[in-house]
Amino acid sequence: MNALATATNAYGRAQMAARTPRGIEYEVIARITHRLKSAIETRKAQYATFVSALNDNRQLWLTLGLDVAAEGNQLPKQLRAQLFYLFEFTDQHTRKVLAGEAEPDILIDINLSVMRGLRGPGAPG
Repeated sequence: MNALATATNAYGRAQMAARTPRGIEYEVIARITHRLKSAIETRKAQYATFVSALNDNRQLWLTLGLDVAAEGNQLPKQLRAQLFYLFEFTDQHTRKVLAGEAEPDILIDINLSVMRGLRGPGAPG
């Protein structure tokens, strides 16, 4: 392994160790949102990729929904309820998108709003 690869590998591990749960959540949502956004743009030519990205987004929201519904979740009750509502909406809207009854853009908007919330007030982006 050369010096650059060694440094990159070490830096990457240190960066992962320093990440907060909130930062990790942000990163996961950002990755899925980016993938979904790209898949929306090419959905006619690559429909299977589009469906896969929708399903990944749905799985993300299922995971979030289960987490906020779990006993012992320490988020404020109202925030938990709002996130659970977004899970339900995302699930229902994804079904409509797959049935050709709705457009997927609102799913991106929801994810971006949650990402802004994870960044906190006054954060860029």
